[in-house]
Amino acid sequence: LIMSPAMWKWTCLVSHLLLSTTVSPLGRQQPPHPKRPFLTFTGEQAEGNFNHLVVDERTGHIYLGAVNRIYKLSSDLKVLVTHETGPDDDNPKCYPPRIVQTCNEPLTPTNNINKMLLIDYKENRLIACGSLYQGICKLLRLDDLFKLGEPFHKKEHYLSGVNESGSVFGVIVSYSNMDDKLFIATAVDGKPEYFPTISSRKLTKNSEADGMFAYVFHDEFVASMIKIPSDTFTIIPDFDIYYIYGFSSGNFVYFLTLQPEMISPPGSTTKEQVYTSKLVRLCKEDTAFNSYVEVPIGCEKNGVEYRLLQAAYLSKAGAILARSLGVGPEDDILFTVFSKGQKRKMKSLDESALCIFVLKNINDRIKDRLQSCYRGEGTLDLAWLKVKDIPCSSALLTIDDNFCGLDMNAPLGVSSMVRGLPIFTEDGDRMTSVIAYVYKNHSLAFVGTKSGKLKK
Repeated sequence: LIMSPAMWKWTCLVSHLLLSTTVSPLGRQQPPHPKRPFLTFTGEQAEGNFNHLVVDERTGHIYLGAVNRIYKLSSDLKVLVTHETGPDDDNPKCYPPRIVQTCNEPLTPTNNINKMLLIDYKENRLIACGSLYQGICKLLRLDDLFKLGEPFHKKEHYLSGVNESGSVFGVIVSYSNMDDKLFIATAVDGKPEYFPTISSRKLTKNSEADGMFAYVFHDEFVASMIKIPSDTFTIIPDFDIYYIYGFSSGNFVYFLTLQPEMISPPGSTTKEQVYTSKLVRLCKEDTAFNSYVEVPIGCEKNGVEYRLLQAAYLSKAGAILARSLGVGPEDDILFTVFSKGQKRKMKSLDESALCIFVLKNINDRIKDRLQSCYRGEGTLDLAWLKVKDIPCSSALLTIDDNFCGLDMNAPLGVSSMVRGLPIFTEDGDRMTSVIAYVYKNHSLAFVGTKSGKLKK
């Protein structure tokens, strides 16, 4: 296998992994490759887990977000620069944070868990957001991790009160002639009055500008955000939306989520809580978030339902896969990993499936739903946001592929699930991560497993 530089950089980051059994195109198992050493990097033991990493696609440098540290590594995993982010005196009950308003809660030395790490290529800076002070972010210069800015003067500078590393996902939308936008999606951990679950923020050129991370639009009635209503928590007390992956494509920003809902099983008069995987879509230019649509996604093989989303990755189809799917080689393909069932988010079953979705097919389903709703058919089908069913309103207008909503029939939910195409299943060692790319017209996927195997 001849790897591209980008792929080699990614593979080098997998610590203590051995190549597992590969599967041939005809489904026959090939003998395992001989064990090969991987380059590894080990941080200071006291730091605990690594949380996030990003690779600079221009230089190959690796930025690693850890507890109380940000590392800059060379492509062969040598430490170039280290930036300390904690610990510091804090209390998770302080809101607004103590650096804005005096807090009566006792302060104790608190670790800073990295919750988001993004490269802002346009301004050559790293956006590193941590768990201290309700989710404050630093902007660091890529070259030497020098702190360019740390906005903390306003309420909107605090992005998330959740102290888990997998709780926040960000997508940068870049422009050539104006400031970029940052779409932030976060679990709210029962604090919807403080944190929107999705919002779009300003990424100002000046890292110290007061408007950094301010909402793209905000007035008395409308803002660039979606908040979970407090009424939702009376129906599902532990309700939250967990964001697994995010990306932009065409005129839209997408997030893949896992969220609880109450359903009535067939033949039962009582409701039970399950988890549903959903894709959320927003227009990049929608400042009022009228374009919010979510659609359930899942996978099925041989009668077995795989509904708990574990990981996802956006890639291109490539010529060979494109022919079999009836799409173009440059069409966007979502590689997704689901575990079996949809009951237990925290204790997923080991049975899992790798499935692919053609993004265009999902968009076509959303377009059909928008058209039917604007014909006045059905309800908005978004129980968690509206609590009660609200009927769709009829309007005479054309819904094209780039329709971005009006201040009616929004936010909108799609009730019928879009099913992915299962291409590989694993019954004993749950798949937990995926990455994919096109090599000489072939689509290749690398999957990480619960026990630390890497499958190609």
